[in-house]
Amino acid sequence: MPGKKNLRMKAARAAVGLSQADLAQAVGVTRQTIGLIEAGGYNPTLNLCVAICKALRVTLNDLFWEDGIDVDPDAL
Repeated sequence: MPGKKNLRMKAARAAVGLSQADLAQAVGVTRQTIGLIEAGGYNPTLNLCVAICKALRVTLNDLFWEDGIDVDPDAL
């Protein structure tokens, strides 16, 4: 089941002037992987998320945190 599109990642990538292929090469994955992440069809590992954030010079929260989600610490 596909996830939610990651338009923030696409916008951050465009803001630094990188194509999907450029970003993929910078983080060691295929262009298809970057496309799938942006389309919501692939859930990247934490290590890949960190690498993407470093390449785009943004934080994990900037790209991957969904606003409006309340976490109940007792449920964890």
